[in-house]
Amino acid sequence: MAQTSVSIRMDADLKRQFDEFCSEIGMTMTTAFCVFAKTAVRERKIPFEISAERSDPFYSPSNIHYLEELKRDIEAGNANFAEHDLIEVD
Repeated sequence: MAQTSVSIRMDADLKRQFDEFCSEIGMTMTTAFCVFAKTAVRERKIPFEISAERSDPFYSPSNIHYLEELKRDIEAGNANFAEHDLIEVD
């Protein structure tokens, strides 16, 4: 099969870290990207999860659990809410 060249732009520090990682696992960056591309084509999807959950604490498992419990308490009439005064700041 004919080979072709692909150019990828990325942060220099990320490239260095990725190159070091690839060396640690015994492959080149080119091999790693080819493994990614072959897997994506074969599975017809990105071969790993892409999610905002890991970077946004709102979607963390502990907060989701807290919100689900709060929802159950509200629906059962067991939630207590306190009123607060609105303080205007100049």
